[in-house]
Amino acid sequence: MMLRYALRSVRARKAGFLGAFLSLMCAAALITACGTLLDTGLRGTIRTERYAASPVVVSADQYVHRTTVKHKKGKTKVKHKAKPIAERAWLPESLETTLARTPGVARVTPELTFLAQPLTPVGTGDRTAYGHSWDSAALTPYRLVTGSTPRAATDLVIDRDFALRARLRPGDRLTVQSTQAPRVYRITGIAAPTTPVHHQTSLFFSAGEARRLAAHPGQVTAFGVLPAKGTSAYRLRQAITTALHQPTARPGTATSLSPTAPLGSTAQVTSGDARGPVEFLDAATARTRLVSIGGAMGGTSLLVAVLVVVGTFVLSVQQRHRELALLRAVAATSGQIRRLLGREALIVGTVAGVAGALLGLPLGGWLYDRFVAVGAVPATLQHTTGVVPPLAALVATALGAWTAARVASRRISRIRPAQALAEAEAEAGAGAEARTKAGTKSTRTRLTARAGLTRGRLLAGLVLLAGGVVLVAVLSKLRTEPASTPVTFLAVVVLSTSVALLGPLLVKAAVLVLRGPVRRSGPTGRLATANLRGNAVRMASVATPLTLLIGMTCTVLFIQPTLGDAARAQAREGVRADWVVASQGPGVPAEAARQLRARHDIVTEVVRTTVRVGLDKYAAQGVTPAGLTRTWDPDVTAGSLDGLTEHTAAVSELAADQLHLKPGGTLKLTLGDGTPATLTVVAVYARGLGFGDLTLAHDLVARHVDNPLASSVLVSTPRTQTQLVTTLREFPGVRVLAPTAADSLQARRQQANAEVNYLAMGLVLAFTAIAVVNTLAMSVAERVREFALLRLAGATRRQVLRMLRIEALSVVLLAAALGSGIALAVLAAFSIGMTGRAAPSVTPLIHVTIVAVGTALALVATALPGRAVLRVRAVTVATARE
Repeated sequence: MMLRYALRSVRARKAGFLGAFLSLMCAAALITACGTLLDTGLRGTIRTERYAASPVVVSADQYVHRTTVKHKKGKTKVKHKAKPIAERAWLPESLETTLARTPGVARVTPELTFLAQPLTPVGTGDRTAYGHSWDSAALTPYRLVTGSTPRAATDLVIDRDFALRARLRPGDRLTVQSTQAPRVYRITGIAAPTTPVHHQTSLFFSAGEARRLAAHPGQVTAFGVLPAKGTSAYRLRQAITTALHQPTARPGTATSLSPTAPLGSTAQVTSGDARGPVEFLDAATARTRLVSIGGAMGGTSLLVAVLVVVGTFVLSVQQRHRELALLRAVAATSGQIRRLLGREALIVGTVAGVAGALLGLPLGGWLYDRFVAVGAVPATLQHTTGVVPPLAALVATALGAWTAARVASRRISRIRPAQALAEAEAEAGAGAEARTKAGTKSTRTRLTARAGLTRGRLLAGLVLLAGGVVLVAVLSKLRTEPASTPVTFLAVVVLSTSVALLGPLLVKAAVLVLRGPVRRSGPTGRLATANLRGNAVRMASVATPLTLLIGMTCTVLFIQPTLGDAARAQAREGVRADWVVASQGPGVPAEAARQLRARHDIVTEVVRTTVRVGLDKYAAQGVTPAGLTRTWDPDVTAGSLDGLTEHTAAVSELAADQLHLKPGGTLKLTLGDGTPATLTVVAVYARGLGFGDLTLAHDLVARHVDNPLASSVLVSTPRTQTQLVTTLREFPGVRVLAPTAADSLQARRQQANAEVNYLAMGLVLAFTAIAVVNTLAMSVAERVREFALLRLAGATRRQVLRMLRIEALSVVLLAAALGSGIALAVLAAFSIGMTGRAAPSVTPLIHVTIVAVGTALALVATALPGRAVLRVRAVTVATARE
């Protein structure tokens, strides 16, 4: 019975439910898009290219493992955790003998993969270039299409796609920047893969040259294993597992029956689709990043959607106050009213959820493509779309609509029928007859004012406000970006929700402040003041999404500059060098630094990486110890950098606090390629934000990274820039910059990284902007009878539209003040936690632009429906049935 009545009600009031439908549809689309990113991170396929012809691949374990054993109440609990390392781990070359003797093995091919960037004007496009030994070409396989194999150290075979792109052929010369100094090679042949290769460019060297460039003597990247005739990949993998005497599976990996069977902490055997992560380490790491991005976006989107949808349903219920009051007057119980509104919401939410989920699938694909374009996700991680994200969005949308309707109907379903009729009559009349008498207060207006903020709503608003204050306080104590970023956006949403609940009170306070200036604009100003005061609930529903839009946009746009500016300031203050050598390519080779030292320059090479202390990740850098204090000053607060060697380390104050370290303490860590190291702390420094949390010796770090080239070289010298350029002229792409120019280059790189955050939150902001327009349009459309009565009382269309503009500008002013205040509080707390001082980087022009965009949205969303409503004759509206 109630469902049938709800269906009839929705069918009869399509226009009234349009605003709620649009909000719910956008919410479903956004949740679906975020869900597809999360699904891609969890289940996305990484297909192999390099190892396509090798059914089984043996490679090093790319994880750091920790096992904890707890004994409690006679029970023993064993927990395993694993975290990925930043660089490629290597295997001992001697393992080839064990593999070759394994039953079922026909051939074992050792593989070397290393940095090899061809220096041509056209580059390699969107493909990453790798170097290999020609002996491992059979792993794909690559076959010569012209020319001959590389035999001499200066011979080179390139793949056909790159040859066509760069217009190269056998006999041409090509300069390649690898892990050593750049070298000119003679192209002896061109090879083509027999299977498609879309994501990499392969350069093949002679065996001896490949070992020199790989710079890992006695080690290999992986082994490709071919089975003997009649042996399946599954049986071969099992045989290799047995031969290596490592049958125990590690946490986070599959069992012995799965495609991946990790072997201890040094090797793992893979087959099938599990070979892809072995080949594309960045894609495997991107899984975790995409899960984090998708989860953060989805969670924020859900919170924003609930906040917006509740406001939309509050307006929808307010539009039907008279109808619901009549139902209460004819004996409808509170439960029946709640069930009616809940079923209506479920109907609208289900239809909107289906439509939004269908729209969210292509939106998720577009979002994935944009993440690939900005470099946040490699193209090797294939986009995955399943049925779970759309279904989850549908359930979330329907449940959110039902919850919003229950919240919105809380008051109308509880008050007495006579009181409901009185309030409905007050709302119907407060907008016309009472407000044409400027400054008067009718009994009906007082009723509406009292209904604006119930005791429960006030208490909930104060609780959320206190929760937001607590989150801001917690944020000021968080000193790492992964920990502080989620809390930052959660604090904005919680504080905006408290604004939504306390909105009527805030609107009335704003009216008291703005009453004088607004009334000076004449009768329309007095009417606008009466509207703002008499319909505080409606105005609060309008101000809430606008407050969220301004607060969230300011936070998104200013959080990255706050962190980046502080980091660059520390780096700028800490660089003592006269010049900075940088590269347009993969880095500055060590030979360039040696040539500078040969001319008695003080040179500090800087190599960056990421290490693990336990399972925690820390940014680290390797620097040349000799003459370090002449080029670099990290503001040492304890100890001295004079003792920095391959067996010692310097740590930031943050790392020292977290790891309980001080000079003389022992630091146990895992280097980028999984190699454990035990170092002695010799110094603690303050400028960790600009230089990283750990500083190690350059040679130690360079031996354990995929790219040992220096990201920058600091030079202290009396020589001029021109003289340095002359010294380094044989190194293509290397530039000599002043420290200020190097700082600008770093700023541009950080801006590129910030694009990921802008893209991640851009859709949430777009949804909020749509909600602002939708809510304002609903607010204006419901006042058609009020406008008609005003016109019958003598007001012109221009006066009514002017009144609407004054109301909209008043709401924008309130929302701008609240949104800017929320953003400033959150950004200040973020700045205190991350930099130690309340100095958020806020660009005034950008802030003014944000407020101007919000103002434009409010004026357009008010003017367009207002003009449409005023086209109908006032007499027709006033005499029509509601």
